[in-house]
Amino acid sequence: MADIKPVQNSIKAEMEYFEDKFSQLMKSQVFLLDSVMRYIVKRKGKQLRPMFVLLSAKACGPIGEPTYRGAALIELLHTATLVHDDVVDDANYRRGFFSINALWKNKIAVLVGDYLLSRGLLLAVDHGDFELLRLVSRAVREMSEGELLQIEKARRLDITEEVYFEIIKQKTASLIASCCAVGAASAGASAETIDKARLFGEQAGMAFQMKDDLFDYGEEEIGKPRGIDIKEKKMTLPLIYALQQADWLEKREIISIVKSNQPSKKQVQKVISFVSEKGGISYTQEVMKHYVESAKQTLATFADNESFQALSTLVDYTIERNR
Repeated sequence: MADIKPVQNSIKAEMEYFEDKFSQLMKSQVFLLDSVMRYIVKRKGKQLRPMFVLLSAKACGPIGEPTYRGAALIELLHTATLVHDDVVDDANYRRGFFSINALWKNKIAVLVGDYLLSRGLLLAVDHGDFELLRLVSRAVREMSEGELLQIEKARRLDITEEVYFEIIKQKTASLIASCCAVGAASAGASAETIDKARLFGEQAGMAFQMKDDLFDYGEEEIGKPRGIDIKEKKMTLPLIYALQQADWLEKREIISIVKSNQPSKKQVQKVISFVSEKGGISYTQEVMKHYVESAKQTLATFADNESFQALSTLVDYTIERNR
């Protein structure tokens, strides 16, 4: 498995500086809001997105205050979307912690999401970072469109591979693409280099989402139940491919289970076994690796330096992680 520690060590000082600045941005004079902000900062994950921003900037030029603001802008807007997503999904947990809506209820969670969104917008506007704001706003728009497209298709369960790729490109890959584009732009890179950085991030993001989709059918304990996508009627690539290999009767039975409102554990296990037997897992792994190779080919067009190597390792980590 790719070791992320050398990557973290290569930007340790930069990440510490970023985390300090981000914590300051999250403070509020409203006690309730400040309590929620402290909770959000406390439960942060591995912070892959700020790492993509900082490493992309470092690969293209010097890291300066615009880079830290760009990373903070992405974290603020991304966190806002996560808080709102948990309300929409009625989710009680996020990364093994209670969600904001589980602790403070929906009304406060929605307002917190709104606050984070406005905080990010003001951070960019107050410093004249309009290009960075444009790049991130494009990603937020695409994420919303991807979610709505997935909801629309889930009603009929008619998602093809082509539609699936479009959904994950918008839902997940667009944000990682914007991380890399923002990093490059904040370091003063040319428009051509920014576009290449965005493409690299998009390809890495596609692989990242496929890894997430594979967790639904895996054996590892990752902090969320197996089969959650099945219960939520999400047609991901492993299932889409498996259904393409099935005869009419098998297909009808599996779709019937996915369509049911509360499939039993036995039914969910049946779908998981079906996907494995029909090659859905191995096929998705192959496609995921293809995107990783494409990302590395795009990365090879950049100057070979320490940050270049760290980004390559980070891409490997996205498909080898266990959660």
